[in-house]
Amino acid sequence: METAIRKLGNSAGIILPAALLRSLKCEVGQIIEIEVEDGRLVVTPTRRKRYTAAELNAQCNRRTPMPEDLVAWDRAPSVGSEAL
Repeated sequence: METAIRKLGNSAGIILPAALLRSLKCEVGQIIEIEVEDGRLVVTPTRRKRYTAAELNAQCNRRTPMPEDLVAWDRAPSVGSEAL
């Protein structure tokens, strides 16, 4: 598959055909890694790590005080049918 290097403002860019994007499971806006290996341009799609709730919660410090705005929200009186 061939494509051309095109001028984009003061830079240059390579237009990737839609078929190539589909085969790589990439989409517009996705972050990619670009490097040169043995005189070749190597493009590697990056994948966002998906965290579980347990992994995210493990990063939390349970001793950190609750932010004041959330404390105020929690202490606010009920004003409608949201009360249980």
